Amino acid sequence: MSRLLEMIQEAETIAVLGHVRPDGDCVGSCLAVCSYIREQAPEKTVQVYLEKPDGKFGYLKGFEDISQDAASGISYDLCICLDSGDKERLGAFGVYLDTAKAGICVDHHITNRGYAGENVICPDASSTCEVLCGLLDEERISRETAACIYTGILHDTNVFKNSNTTAKTMEIAGRMMAKGIDFSRIIDESFYKKTYVQNQILGRALLESVVFLDGKCIFSVVRRKDMVFYGVESSDLDGIVDQLRVTEGVEVAIFLHETENHVYKVSMRSKALVDVSKVAAYFGGGGHVRAAGCTMSGSVYDVLNNLSRHIEEQLKAGEA
Repeated sequence: MSRLLEMIQEAETIAVLGHVRPDGDCVGSCLAVCSYIREQAPEKTVQVYLEKPDGKFGYLKGFEDISQDAASGISYDLCICLDSGDKERLGAFGVYLDTAKAGICVDHHITNRGYAGENVICPDASSTCEVLCGLLDEERISRETAACIYTGILHDTNVFKNSNTTAKTMEIAGRMMAKGIDFSRIIDESFYKKTYVQNQILGRALLESVVFLDGKCIFSVVRRKDMVFYGVESSDLDGIVDQLRVTEGVEVAIFLHETENHVYKVSMRSKALVDVSKVAAYFGGGGHVRAAGCTMSGSVYDVLNNLSRHIEEQLKAGEA
C-alpha cells in the first residue's frame, strides 16, 4: 500500500487542493483522488477546494462539488495537495494544509522542494495524474476515476506530443482507456473545442506575435483591455503559447497576459535547447523543462528583456 493510501485510510475527513488557475492535470488529479476515496470509502468526508475551473471539464465526476470557499473554518484530518509546485501556488486554500493534522503533496514539478509533511514528487512523470495512478490500487480505479486521470495526462502532454510523454505515460493512458472511458470525446471537448471568442483572441495573439533572437524566439501579449474587449477570462487563453511554439524555426515561445496594471503572467514553451523551468525559477516561478511559467512586473519590454537574457545564454550554450 502506498503512503498516500495509508494516510487516506487513517483519516476521516480529507481536503484536496490544487494550484491557482487550475489546468487539466490539476483538475483531473484532484477529482481523481476525490472520486477514488468516495468510491472506496464512502463513509469518509472528502472536499475538493479549487478556484473555479474551466467548464470544459464539467464531464468529470465531482466537478459540481468543487468548493471555492477558502474560509469555511473547517480543519481536516488530512490535506492532499496535487500538482502544486510550492505552497504559495495553493493560493488562499493553503489554509487547509496549515490547519490539517497531516498533509501530503503529490506532484511532478522539478522545482518542487517538498512543502508538505510528506511528499511524493516524480519529476520524470508526464503529469501529476501519472504519479497519482501509481499510488492508487489500479484494479479499483473506476471508469469515472480513469477519465479524470486520462484528462490530466492528456493536458500536460499536449495530447501526447510533448517531450515529457514516455512509454510509461502511454501505457498508463492505455490502461485508463481499457476502463471504458470515452477518450475521443474527452480529447475533443476538453482540448480542441473552442468558443468563438476563444478563437478570436487566439487569432489576435497570433496576428500580433513577434519573433526575436534571430527567429529562435516568438512572443505575444494579451492585455487586460483586450480581454475586456473580447469578453474573455484567463482560462480562455489556454493553448495560445502551444500554438506559438510550433512556429517553424522557433525554439522558445513566450506568451504574456496582463493580470493587473503592468503585471504579467508568463507562459513559456521550448522544443529542445532551453530549460524554461530554470528561466521561470529565476523569476520566482516554476514548471517543467519544456513548459514553465512565472509572474513578472514592468512593461512588456522590461519583461521580455529580462527573459531573453536567460534564454539567450542557454541558446548559445546549446548551440556551442
